[in-house]
Amino acid sequence: MWPDRRFLELVSIDLPIIQAPMAGANDSTMVVEVCNAGGLGSLPCAMLDTETVRSEICIIRKRTNQPFNLNFFCHTPTEAERNSDKAWKQRLAPYYEECGLDITALISAVSREPFNEEMCELVEEYKPEVISFHFGLPNPALLSRVRAAGCKILSSATTVEEARYLEEQGCDAIIAQGNEAGGHRGMFLSDSIASQPGTFALVPQVADAVSVPVIAAGGISDARGIAAAFALGASAVQIGTAYLFTPESLISDLHRSALNADGNDETMLTNVFSGKPARGLINRVMREVGPMSELAPAFPTAGGALAPLKAHAEAIGSADFSSLWSGQSAKLCVEMGARELTERLCELALKRIKRLNLIES
Repeated sequence: MWPDRRFLELVSIDLPIIQAPMAGANDSTMVVEVCNAGGLGSLPCAMLDTETVRSEICIIRKRTNQPFNLNFFCHTPTEAERNSDKAWKQRLAPYYEECGLDITALISAVSREPFNEEMCELVEEYKPEVISFHFGLPNPALLSRVRAAGCKILSSATTVEEARYLEEQGCDAIIAQGNEAGGHRGMFLSDSIASQPGTFALVPQVADAVSVPVIAAGGISDARGIAAAFALGASAVQIGTAYLFTPESLISDLHRSALNADGNDETMLTNVFSGKPARGLINRVMREVGPMSELAPAFPTAGGALAPLKAHAEAIGSADFSSLWSGQSAKLCVEMGARELTERLCELALKRIKRLNLIES
């Protein structure tokens, strides 16, 4: 019933929606609900250790027999340079003074680990149907082992050049991540956010440039976006922000309130929370320190100095120093369960696709 069934057939699912892996915002509970609806649920693994990933896989396998996705980061870890770290602390010092905090007693930020030997061994043991990567791909040896385990391999491209590279490296499908997407940009061949195309400029160009299925991501939160993505050559869509509104989401009450606040629909790309560009709702630290700061240490170390400020502010009900990840279409989202959302989006999208004559009635 869908105009392009290549991705559905590639990963053996019924509905062409991938629930975006959102580190810190979803766990196995959301994955299971999306999988049981017929979509592809995704477990973000970058902030988890191997035993937690193992436990989450066991929960997923116990509660569904449908395919699921494990997602990993592929960045190169960088130790904070002493000089840049010092400059970053100096920039944040006035906020420490304002909050009555000791800037010499820093709390370490939550780590974000790239795909490594230990995680690869876990993949080889459990053989999930799909593995997706962000910030490029792991080294060829690890990638070959993932492929040998029988997993379908996806990765994010933010430009046509990145999409071509991913296909050349053997990716089975490519996630075309437009500039509208919430959370971290998957860019890896460029560091220029100024030249990043939007979803509906990127998707048709990627679809023309590669032969593998293309997944549209960024700013897609309702049936109109899904139908438009298929009209432009996508085989599926990846949706993140809409799932933040579900009860399965792990975001804080402050984050949820910000997403629902009247008039609070402006987002920006910022590096102040992690050191890499990521899109979120605008708050105080983004306005005053960023949104893009040359002083922010390399990913993922920037968050260390912000952690005490975030903890202090959140304790008094403020999100001034919190990362409020969101795409540009949050106001199109509705509150419902993850399974119901997946089913409803596809039902409405199919009706629109039929009206566009993309498939026969």
